[in-house]
Amino acid sequence: MSNKGPSMELDQNFMQNILSLYDELIENGISVVYIGKFTHQVIKMFTEKNEEEMESSNEQKQVRRRVHHSLVEILQNMQKHSTEFQTEFSLVNGLFMIGRKDGVYYIMTANKVSKNDIEHLSKALECVNNATKEELNAMYKKQLREGKISDRGGAGLGLIDIARKTDGKLEYLFIPVNGTDYFVLKVEISNSEDEIE
Repeated sequence: MSNKGPSMELDQNFMQNILSLYDELIENGISVVYIGKFTHQVIKMFTEKNEEEMESSNEQKQVRRRVHHSLVEILQNMQKHSTEFQTEFSLVNGLFMIGRKDGVYYIMTANKVSKNDIEHLSKALECVNNATKEELNAMYKKQLREGKISDRGGAGLGLIDIARKTDGKLEYLFIPVNGTDYFVLKVEISNSEDEIE
């Protein structure tokens, strides 16, 4: 008699959904999808893999630097705003995707957030999205000088710095799924040569 517990069955409908999603991801230029816990080692692995891919495709150094910096900031931001902190190991569950399409790199993350944090996070995102590049640079320098460390460990620099290093507005959604709120963030980095201070 087997002591094995129930296992996942190979289901045709499930696999059709997965393969359809796979086709859609490829069509949208997504090269990496990760679901799970974010440790220092996992973040390091993503940044190194992405750096290697950009280097092998002869991407400009300034673009590689912007993508790398944005990637690190976004993953750290994801940890700061998640409700699934495990303080002993600083782990957080989430979804991460990176892709490139039509000369634009984009990074997307999704993680659980507390309903109580949604309003504060929305206001911070709108403040960043409504600022010009010059205002973002001024906000960043001011936060470096005067920013107070929040109870989540950040001085408000994360979102400001992501906006400084990326193109356009920070796209975001708060999506309720089965009684849980998810925070989804998407940023884009073009392969232009513009260097940001």
